[in-house]
Amino acid sequence: MRVKIHHEGTNILIVTAIFILAVNIPLWIWVRPMAWPIASTTIWGVLYLLVVNFFRSPRRTFKGNETNVVVASADGKVVALEETFEDEYLHAPAIQLSVFMSIFNVHANWFPVNGEVIYATHHPGRFMAAYLPKSSTENERSTVVIRTPEGQLVLVRQIAGAMARRIVTYARPGDEASIQDHMGFIKFGSRVDIYLPVGTETLVNIGDTTTGGITEVARLNPKGLQK
Repeated sequence: MRVKIHHEGTNILIVTAIFILAVNIPLWIWVRPMAWPIASTTIWGVLYLLVVNFFRSPRRTFKGNETNVVVASADGKVVALEETFEDEYLHAPAIQLSVFMSIFNVHANWFPVNGEVIYATHHPGRFMAAYLPKSSTENERSTVVIRTPEGQLVLVRQIAGAMARRIVTYARPGDEASIQDHMGFIKFGSRVDIYLPVGTETLVNIGDTTTGGITEVARLNPKGLQK
């Protein structure tokens, strides 16, 4: 897989680099002993590399059978897998599959299914830890609903975390959704919930790690929830 920097990070990386240079160049010119500028440059260099690592955006291509497949929307760990009631759009029982992303994971989010975007909205909210169950309904979040070619509905929710302060969602109603494409991006620690029709075959368990756009997390039942 070829890795590049996600465009969401370009401005942040440029501003951060300018700030680091502004701080460290005077140290190298005027401060003695040299141990101080060396230590400062090393610390800031490590921090900068962590930011670069956060905004990496690997190019991925799903090569499996795309019929009724649900792929992971995010890199991370499965923290919830249960039947619940989704009351924002579906207003029906659904299987909730949640993946938590640490600051070390790729934070680009992929569409989990192919189809058409029929609903997309953003909700302001709190910034509690994203692994907590209440974060799904109380945190800053964006919700996207996709109708698959077979007419099934899949809801995806991007959720901000304690460190996340910006959710970016590219999906708009009427857009084509493809599991090969990015649906959005969440900056600095967060979670993605996928709500699937009851009767969907899940292929992962709590504690499993996922790779966005690659890991098959479920197979939809063609007779699942439609609307």
